[in-house]
Amino acid sequence: MPTVQLRFYEELNDFLPLQDRKKWLSRPFDAGATAGEVVGALGVPLDRIDLLLVNGEPADFSRKILDGDRVGVYPVFESLDIGPATRLPGRPLRDIRFVADVHLGKLARQLRLLGFDCLYRNDSSDNDLIAVMKNEGRVVLTRDRRLLGRKAVSRGYCVRSEMPGDQALEVVRRFDLSDALRPFTLCMECNLPLAEVGKEEIVETLPPLVRRDFEKFHQCPGCKRNYWQGSHFDGMRRFVDEVRRESAIPPPADAEAETASPLQKSVLSLPKEGPGGFASGRHRRPNKRKRR
Repeated sequence: MPTVQLRFYEELNDFLPLQDRKKWLSRPFDAGATAGEVVGALGVPLDRIDLLLVNGEPADFSRKILDGDRVGVYPVFESLDIGPATRLPGRPLRDIRFVADVHLGKLARQLRLLGFDCLYRNDSSDNDLIAVMKNEGRVVLTRDRRLLGRKAVSRGYCVRSEMPGDQALEVVRRFDLSDALRPFTLCMECNLPLAEVGKEEIVETLPPLVRRDFEKFHQCPGCKRNYWQGSHFDGMRRFVDEVRRESAIPPPADAEAETASPLQKSVLSLPKEGPGGFASGRHRRPNKRKRR
């Protein structure tokens, strides 16, 4: 009998037995069955599904399943780097982006370090956050349960941990993003994608030792901050690696316990406002502006 591999993401796991959640499942199926029939047979309502990927390619419920196919099943709020995927009819293409409240500046920077689009301003009001959520389809990240309780907030998540490194891990786990990390691709200050820049274009802005020792650079098109793999890079890389590793492990039963984790050591090595982002040397910076 043919078999298919299925993986359900985030809240779709609520419809599965505990032992089948958040992992690949092997299931037999009748020859000629469609994706909708195979998925529906496991008790997951089709109207809760936003996207199907069959062997990494977008598909609809009428797709005929073949022996050995791998089917990823995603709800609305789940996001992976799916490329030019097409949505199921009548449903929005998933694209997870965040906006953090005024108390989660460190989390915003860490999510950017991991490659996730996260807006942040240190003067945003609750109404500002709600407007951004509605206009840009972002998920509000906050520790304020009263904010999430407002009827206007349709996309939000209450961050439970008070520890900076654990907050980033919590978000990656909650939205099942461990396979979607794209570290060192966004400016940690402006949230814009970094672009490669020739050394000759910025050489006059570089400290003497950086000018001597490094050849590869990236620059933020917004704040013109330069990035290179300097002394902070190893600590950042450890943080990224630990988030990737820890996010693949189920959280402890007491998910809200405020106990120290291995990630805290990595957090201590991250630069707070490091001018080069991935380095400790200083370079010429633009005029100070409000953080976004």
